[in-house]
Amino acid sequence: MSQLTAKGVGFRRGERQILAGVDCRLEAGELIGIIGPNGAGKSTLLRLLAGLLPADAGQVWIDHEVLSQIAPRQRARAVGYLPQESPTHWPISVERLVTLGRLPHLAPWQPPAEADRLAVERALRQTGLLELRHRPVDQLSGGERARVMIARMLAGEPPILLADEPVASLDPAHQLDIMQLFADHCSNGGSAALVLHDLRLAAHYCQRLLLIDGGRLVAEGTPEQVLSKANLLRVFQLRPLTGKTAFSIGWTKASALGPDR
Repeated sequence: MSQLTAKGVGFRRGERQILAGVDCRLEAGELIGIIGPNGAGKSTLLRLLAGLLPADAGQVWIDHEVLSQIAPRQRARAVGYLPQESPTHWPISVERLVTLGRLPHLAPWQPPAEADRLAVERALRQTGLLELRHRPVDQLSGGERARVMIARMLAGEPPILLADEPVASLDPAHQLDIMQLFADHCSNGGSAALVLHDLRLAAHYCQRLLLIDGGRLVAEGTPEQVLSKANLLRVFQLRPLTGKTAFSIGWTKASALGPDR
């Protein structure tokens, strides 16, 4: 399976440095979480890893191939990308939209074959959408539409999954279902990098975390290492109510507790 590696990647928008000097890797079988405050550069990093933004500095590889030099169709077969927002304002059915995930495997104007239909069926089943397959997407709830977009990514069967806040609009039960789906994908030899704001989900499901702040990678390691009391306070201005990490029962704004005790 494929390994995704970034060395010294950076991205600038006008005079603003969005991301600078980030090194990271995503190995087969690994589920990693990308965490950090709003505006830290997490989504930009994910788009760089997907090859959707040109890096101003550094380079991204899949195995030993430079990502930017891989043909778009080949890259789409290897890397599935889920943006933070995927507007759908037309009355396409759930099944037809999920089938669009098979486009990297089809020649122009080629109709889906049996293998494509099986992949779509599997993606619908994994995301709990079989009963909604004929519903127009624009008639679904926000959480249901989010699962449709996840299913579309899964239908392409890419070994590498990159998802920007994939569970943000889901109810708690579906959050756990989708996180387990990503975990199962990695257990079967795939890999996934997820931008997450729920630190408890990140701590429970991810093997490694990347903590981004101010456009830089400020911590990397296991959840126990990254979600330390010091990092929570420094980056998020949070203080665990008990214990030393986000594995604790809860946390509160540091300002609510006054000086450290």
